[in-house]
Formats: sequence, structure tokens, C-alpha cells
Amino acid sequence: MIAVIQRVKNASVSVDGEVKGRCGAGLMILLGAKRGDMNEDAVLLAEKISKLRIFSDEAGKMNLSINDIHGEALVVSQFTLLANYRHGNRPDFFDAAAPEEANELYELFVSELKSRLDSEAVETGVFGADMLVNIENDGPVTIVMESEKLKKQ
Repeated sequence: MIAVIQRVKNASVSVDGEVKGRCGAGLMILLGAKRGDMNEDAVLLAEKISKLRIFSDEAGKMNLSINDIHGEALVVSQFTLLANYRHGNRPDFFDAAAPEEANELYELFVSELKSRLDSEAVETGVFGADMLVNIENDGPVTIVMESEKLKKQ
């Protein structure tokens, strides 16, 4: 799995003009599942992200996690993170997991993240929907995290 993690002041996601999920200060997480990903991938990412120290302490150092600041998270599925752009100018998405499999992993990731944070602090987009995402990036701080790299530690 791959996650694009953005530290935000706030973020929201809308479908057909209706806000479906939002968060205040915390993390906007764009999440993509690739073919062959397993439950372990979702668990590893949720665990690492919940402990990721990218929020500033009183000295201005990135030393606090989302838990430390009692932050919120918005998780949005995004299969386009698995784009293959090596050939031609139109990307293909053959590396992305099939929708049913991807949704199961997405739901597991959200559940695991909720178990590590205040569950009320985690909201989501709508899996598979055409969404409008609004992000007020803080920093900006953006990190790309892959579960495959976490397995090699």
C-alpha cells in the first residue's frame, strides 16, 4: 500500500456538493492499495502513521505525533497513486488492487487507524466516488509512505 500523508490545518472531501468527511488540524491521508497487498500492509501503515512525529513541539521541532496533539485525520482512497507512467503519456493503473480488494484494505486501514487514535477523530471519503478534496496544507509537510519499505526494516 502507499499513503501520501499531509500535515494539514484542515481538510474536507465532498461528493456531489455534499461534505462527506472532514478534519481539523491533523493529517490528510491519500491511500492506495496495490495488487498483492495484504492485511499486514494496512496494519503496518496505520501503526506507523499514528506514531509519525511530524507536528511541532514548543521548541518548533517536529517531535509530536497526531496522538500527542489530539489531532484528527481524513482518509481518502486514491487508486491513482499506483499509476504506471513509464510508457506513453496516458498512465495505466494495472498495479492497483481490484476495487473489492482495495476497499477491504482501505476499510481495514481506517479501522486500524481509529483503534490507534480517538475513533471520532478519523473520517473518510467515499470509496470509488468522484470526490472534491480541499486541503489547507500546513508547512507544507508531505510524506510518501509505502508498506513494502516498512517490511524491510
